[in-house]
Amino acid sequence: MDYLWSPWRYAYVSQAQPAEGCIFCVKAAQSRDSENFILHRGRLNFVMLNLYPYTTGHMMVAPYAHRPTLEEADPEALGEMIQLTRTAERHLRAVYRPAGLNIGMNIGACAGAGVAGHIHMHVLPRWAGDSNFMSTVAETRVMPEELAVTYGKLLERFRSEPD
Repeated sequence: MDYLWSPWRYAYVSQAQPAEGCIFCVKAAQSRDSENFILHRGRLNFVMLNLYPYTTGHMMVAPYAHRPTLEEADPEALGEMIQLTRTAERHLRAVYRPAGLNIGMNIGACAGAGVAGHIHMHVLPRWAGDSNFMSTVAETRVMPEELAVTYGKLLERFRSEPD
């Protein structure tokens, strides 16, 4: 195993607490949006940054209701989820000018869902060359921007153009 030393990240990882319960339910219920990197609260869904992003700007759109599948989700919540996904796409294009985007969800643990019991849509900006030897060989990602900086940029967009 190879190690990439990044001592500036110690403050972040040393404060991380293991989640008790569903991370989406816990964070949505708290009134600490900036600490939880929640960018926007809709009526039935919210948008937040991924704490372990694949690329800078990696957002997730999740319903407040804890549902494991699209089939079990409220149709109105699903409609709002798609609208917020479209808004997230627009804001990512305005702020980061990506060459493309990955948008989708993994339903169930065997499909790759990190939080298998609560559906959520991933919205990731992509650029040519954003996957390099670090990800493919070393299983390490190098992020060019701290989460707090990303949060500030995208929060400004969500506040000025919420839908």
